[in-house]
Amino acid sequence: MAILVLGGAGYIGSHTVYELIDAGREVVVADNLITGFKAAVHPKAKFYQIDLRNRVELDELFENEEIDGVIHFAAFSQVGESMSKPLKYYENNLWGTTVLLQSMVAHGVDKIVFSSTAATYGEPERIPILENDRTQPTNCYGETKLAMEKMMRWTGGAHPLHYVALRYFNACGAHMSGSIGEAHNPETHLIPLILQVPLGVREKVSIFGDDYPTKDGTCVRDYIHVTDLAQAHILALDYLMKGGESNVFNLGNGVGFTVKEVIDVARRVTGHPIPAEISPRRAGDPAQLVASSEKAKSVLGWKPQYDSLETIVDSAWKWHKAHPNGFEG
Repeated sequence: MAILVLGGAGYIGSHTVYELIDAGREVVVADNLITGFKAAVHPKAKFYQIDLRNRVELDELFENEEIDGVIHFAAFSQVGESMSKPLKYYENNLWGTTVLLQSMVAHGVDKIVFSSTAATYGEPERIPILENDRTQPTNCYGETKLAMEKMMRWTGGAHPLHYVALRYFNACGAHMSGSIGEAHNPETHLIPLILQVPLGVREKVSIFGDDYPTKDGTCVRDYIHVTDLAQAHILALDYLMKGGESNVFNLGNGVGFTVKEVIDVARRVTGHPIPAEISPRRAGDPAQLVASSEKAKSVLGWKPQYDSLETIVDSAWKWHKAHPNGFEG
């Protein structure tokens, strides 16, 4: 029996595939390669280039492969773009998940782990955020992810489907082997954008807003290493395999860093001055997002291994130095 990883050519998906294969699991990857890279797919994984919204292709996959469980990463995820192109996000994220769940129900596949986001909370009522806190997204990306969670919950009420939604925010870092890492086009994530300065790709990094109610006026986020996230998805799938009920878990290190603090760490790691300039706020950015992961630790037995920001930035720096053009050269 195999694990189907949707979006397995993307950033977090590809790292999860590596961890699954290292653990001796059989893995099938499905990705349309709109934002993913074939070169990021583990050579031992079976690969299908299909679009999640294509029911015919998805049905063929489930008919050809013995799928025991699904890990779902296949969604657009850029906050800024979601605000300017909301219908693109609804069409891809919600319709894609609708087709997936239809096909899973039709083929009797009843376990799914879903890559959700702390953006489902919006501007949090408290820090750290708990799983039962209010969910009121401030951007369209978070709204679509929350709708995807609800879709799974209602589907699970009508059909024998069990799900785990994992809410995390700033995935970062790269595989410790240096074989895969973060590559987006365009790049919107903070750490790779910062590292583009010492790589000579850009002259300076932009800080979007310095008037937030935080200690230095810049946004606070909880940064978590991509391999730790990958391990959490595997633990969540094992939890479902052992009969666990549908559930929602936060994933984070429980420590928030401001944008300026992340830039300072990158300066130390790279030895480069990394000039920064203040730019206007981005629409939909909450001031602080820091997750409590106590539930994931107690129920899933999850324990982050790479929880130092220096370690995270250093792993990213090694990847970007060796692959300045990502997977394209």
